[in-house]
Amino acid sequence: MRFASALIVATLLASPVLAQDAPATAPAGLALELNALTSSETGCRVTFLATNSLGTEVTRSSFEIALFGAGGGIERLVSLEFKAMPEGKTRVLQFDIGEVGCDTLSRVLINDVVACDGEGLDPKVCFDRLTTLSRLDKVEFGV
Repeated sequence: MRFASALIVATLLASPVLAQDAPATAPAGLALELNALTSSETGCRVTFLATNSLGTEVTRSSFEIALFGAGGGIERLVSLEFKAMPEGKTRVLQFDIGEVGCDTLSRVLINDVVACDGEGLDPKVCFDRLTTLSRLDKVEFGV
């Protein structure tokens, strides 16, 4: 009887510790990562990772992106079609931006969400739930 009581007490005492160690659930959203910049024949190839955790499929998406040069001035403003993004999936997307040198870029800015189609979605919802990350030490990425 004492052994059973001791086991129950030990289990109850251990439970809060286990609950505290559990990872927090990530909020529903859309995550964009600037993953790489590679020189191409025409300019700069920009590689993004896009992860859809919005709770529904994005059937079409498009972002207005501003590219800033080393001096802080805007080099180019482009609209990039990310197309469909299945729920819970991470996609790799590459875009060739002509006449822009990768080595001159200092910042990539998501200026606007032009399109974000899906059940219960619109550009404002996607922009409000957007998170960004840059894997590049010398290039800032954000909204």
